[in-house]
Amino acid sequence: MAGAGAGAPRRIALISSSYAPHFGGVEEHVRQVARELSSLGHVVEVWTVDRGERLGTRVIEGILVRYLPTPLPARSVRAVAAFAGGFPGAWLRWVEAFRRLRPHVLHVQCFGPNGLYALALHRRFGAALVVTSHGETVADDRGVFRASALLRFGLRRAIARAAAVTAPSEFVLDDLRTAYGLSGGVVVPNGVDLGIHGVPSAAGATSGRYLLGVGRLGVMKGFDLLLKAFAVADLDSAIRLVIGGDGPQRESLEELVNELGLRKRVVLVGRLSPQGVVDAMAGALAVVVPSRMEAFGIVALEAWRAGTALIMTNRGGAPEFVRDGIDGLLVDPENSPALADALSRVAGNPALRRSLAEEGQRRVRGFTWRRVAQEYERIYRAVVDDARAPIVDNTRAR
Repeated sequence: MAGAGAGAPRRIALISSSYAPHFGGVEEHVRQVARELSSLGHVVEVWTVDRGERLGTRVIEGILVRYLPTPLPARSVRAVAAFAGGFPGAWLRWVEAFRRLRPHVLHVQCFGPNGLYALALHRRFGAALVVTSHGETVADDRGVFRASALLRFGLRRAIARAAAVTAPSEFVLDDLRTAYGLSGGVVVPNGVDLGIHGVPSAAGATSGRYLLGVGRLGVMKGFDLLLKAFAVADLDSAIRLVIGGDGPQRESLEELVNELGLRKRVVLVGRLSPQGVVDAMAGALAVVVPSRMEAFGIVALEAWRAGTALIMTNRGGAPEFVRDGIDGLLVDPENSPALADALSRVAGNPALRRSLAEEGQRRVRGFTWRRVAQEYERIYRAVVDDARAPIVDNTRAR
């Protein structure tokens, strides 16, 4: 591939494991980065996995999005036959996408089947390959990497051939170093949209005094741990727990609420709109992130933006940016008494809530999506314009 000149616009394919209409941290990251890179003058497309919905090619918020099939081989006779029948057409779709855009950079966001096809395009056409892990190797409910030798092999190969590998935390990079052969790596933290403001509700589930948890209702997010801690916390009986989100644990969490005798104090409100999350955070006493493992945690930045006190898991990447007792309380969610104590401390101490919230609002100004896009832009410049230029992690000076 011919490189772009210094400072010139680049053609970038953000190759994501998932995208709209689905919601989550990866989807939000790619959405915001695509918009920012486009506003910086680059030509950006999102290529994502077609989950059988046959969404084709769409323009979403001004960004061209291609939903591409990603059949993979498997062991059963039926699966092998399906792959043999589906792969040629799928590969042609990926090749066509490449030839239409002619990207300077193939940027994989969250490695999965999308990453295997991106690696194949890199080998076929030679475009620079950048891999960003979002913790999929360590914080996935389904344990996809533990189950798939093909994905493990593909990720090792992609890391070996990538011009740059990034992650939102050293925690994620350390796993790639230990298990997948990474040498080096660049931390590019997540961001948040600072232009969004919430309005506390005067009625409904998110009114009155409540603690808030938001996220996918899966095992890794630890909402069962939060319920157990809430049940034994020394709290005013008028304080409720509101949990926003949906997922495979919804039914079991509702059963746990009943078992703990919390039906009058806990509300599972289901999936909230983006603005609904902002409004719910604005009215909460504190936002609680009880994840068993969290690669980074955009929810923490959203709590800071809302001016709401943060109680954050200490498992994963959070201790790299949340300062315990200053802009959040870090706690092991598996330690129920410790989590219960953190809930009690924050709910019962207005001065502590105010201090954590104010410091969080100050800190969040350094975590913009524009800054994330500029970090990626710097990496693209290095890998496209000057393959010999070292990629130095300068995200530490915060």
